[in-house]
Amino acid sequence: MTAKKNIEILRVTHLRGPNIWTYRPVIEAWVDIGELEDFPSNTLPGFYDRLTTWLPGLIEHKCSPGVRGGFLERLREGTWAAHIMEHVALEIQNLSGMQTSFGKARQMSKPGIYKIAFRTRQEQIGRKALVVARDLIMAAINDTAYPLEAQLLELRDMVDSLCLGPSTSNIVDAATDRGIPSIRLTDGNLVQLGYGIAQRRIWTAETDQTSAIAEEIASDKDLTKSLLKACGVPVPEGTLVNSPEKAWEAAQDIGLPVAVKPYDGNHGRGVTLDLSDQASVETAFHVAKEQSGGSVIVEKFIPGNEHRLLVVGKRVVAAARGESAWVTGDGQSTVTQLVNTQINSDPRRGEAEELPLSPIEPEKSPEVQLVLRRAGLTPESVPALGQRVLIQRNGNVAWDVTDEVHPTVAAAAALAARVVGLDIAGIDMVLEDCSKPLKSQRGAVIEVNASPGLLFHIKPAVGTPRNVGKAIVEHLFAPDAEARIPVIGVTGTQHTGRLARLIAWLVHISGKHVGLACTEGLYLDGRQIDSRASAHWEASQRILINRSVQAAVFENSSKMILAEGLAYDRCAVGVVTDICNTPGLAEFDILDAEQTFKVARTQVDVVLPSGTAVLNAADAQVVELAELCDGRVIFYALDADTPALQAHRQKGGRAVFLRGADIVLAGGDQDISMIPLSTLKPAKAEKPEMVMAAIGAAWALDIPVELIGAGLRTFESNPKKTPY
Repeated sequence: MTAKKNIEILRVTHLRGPNIWTYRPVIEAWVDIGELEDFPSNTLPGFYDRLTTWLPGLIEHKCSPGVRGGFLERLREGTWAAHIMEHVALEIQNLSGMQTSFGKARQMSKPGIYKIAFRTRQEQIGRKALVVARDLIMAAINDTAYPLEAQLLELRDMVDSLCLGPSTSNIVDAATDRGIPSIRLTDGNLVQLGYGIAQRRIWTAETDQTSAIAEEIASDKDLTKSLLKACGVPVPEGTLVNSPEKAWEAAQDIGLPVAVKPYDGNHGRGVTLDLSDQASVETAFHVAKEQSGGSVIVEKFIPGNEHRLLVVGKRVVAAARGESAWVTGDGQSTVTQLVNTQINSDPRRGEAEELPLSPIEPEKSPEVQLVLRRAGLTPESVPALGQRVLIQRNGNVAWDVTDEVHPTVAAAAALAARVVGLDIAGIDMVLEDCSKPLKSQRGAVIEVNASPGLLFHIKPAVGTPRNVGKAIVEHLFAPDAEARIPVIGVTGTQHTGRLARLIAWLVHISGKHVGLACTEGLYLDGRQIDSRASAHWEASQRILINRSVQAAVFENSSKMILAEGLAYDRCAVGVVTDICNTPGLAEFDILDAEQTFKVARTQVDVVLPSGTAVLNAADAQVVELAELCDGRVIFYALDADTPALQAHRQKGGRAVFLRGADIVLAGGDQDISMIPLSTLKPAKAEKPEMVMAAIGAAWALDIPVELIGAGLRTFESNPKKTPY
């Protein structure tokens, strides 16, 4: 190969919503493969072997053959660098811990230049994967070294820091499975589920129903215990202390052995168990105080295994058991070395957020050091051959026992969550056997946690994974609850800004608070928020996150769809006025009617099965969109004899058309209602097609015809005179 053979990335766009490629966000890149246009993969010596050695997972890519190994088949037969780049970018993301699968590659109008699009869940990671894919392909072509592992390590760090955490992702995925849209509100884990007034919010395992008072109570272990005890929940006897000496006095009063924990701690941090001597109790006091910075609780030690029960709403949805961590001496290795080889070598342990068990670091953990000290050891000690050494009593909760929990145990956990006031809680209980009645054993609630970890339920070290995200979504949205508001999208070139305003007005007078983003400005419930053109993604998102909005109307130009994607995932009504190839589309390499059609169809592709497409029957290309709609169709036209409109009516479809001086709303061969043009102001009467499109959209939303007529009479075309 010569140095001239190269892949140049010309342009990269992040399409953040539904687009011409797919319903989901993608990276769209324009790439120039140069002389590689004359060198498909089967003409590049050694390329196949080198690429598949680096990326053996490519065998899972089905590609156009639709079977496992399909892409490798294309690679052997001969395919072009842009197509390869699409698949490699996907696989790079998969290896980074961000699973994706969708991709496309299409040749552009100039030879050797391609558009490639691939699914990404995070823009920066997608952009990085694109560059890594290009460089890796060139290394495979030129038979040069490439630091793939170093690049993947960097990408994995990006996934950890930039993507939703696994717990939040589990909830969002469960919402998606139920058809509930989501919007990430920050770079962290704050996510909106649903749109407008129908929305709910989550922050990992906290929701907009989680009480701040309840969180404060849960962080105060002494208060929590007193409330639980008052309500009949079994808790270990204990007392609050503020010095090592007081801790030992309390331990003697309560009766040994005892447990020592921070009064405002969480997730088991700073907790030491089964203490029976003064030195251990006083040392444990200091360990606990480091975590709380204040008082410490000394309480009766309850023998048994630690359990975590996840309560969502009023029921236990998952449970996990903990096990103590031990090592066995070999007479040569230190405790720290034994921990690394016998405990931390477990692939289920690690710093990555998606792993259910954390690594144990004896030299950094005061709790572990205290456990070792009680056995006369330190992290540097060398246990004798065969000597079993306890490393950690708690903190290893990752064994799923959901199906084993006795109803009385579950009832106590659910009651504990209600007493504290948490809608989602992690209830820590010590139990000899979770499958036995609570009264038959010395079980007790030892901690109530707000914002509980979900990972060891989603990915337990042992046992069945639990879809706790689904339980949380069901808690937030009852079976008959609606997470969507009516969303109306308008696409075309025929007065679409004014049309969007007219539709918003008709929805507004039906009694809904309406948000509108169009070229004539941004409006919220009749008030102009921004007079600048607002037919773009950011403005539309401002509408969707507003809790007061009950319906939303968006003008979506072809340029917006190509540059950003739609701001919403699905809509109740999609209006297409025409399909016209305007000069501005050339910058996106949209040059003919077929390509323009693909852009406009995006609006119809996202219409919900329960929704309606409102289409101009006089535009032949718009008529073709009807077959692509998942929902119903309303055609409109000036002429009642328009062939597409007539055929639609013969099938029982709804239509809006002009007959003489009246706008007619018809269902099948029956006229349902009429609105005289004479009732409209001259400016509207001069644009009957725009009015009919608005009537069709309002009719699709079941707005009464009388209200539609009133709205048409009161709408003011000049945005400076009326709210819309």
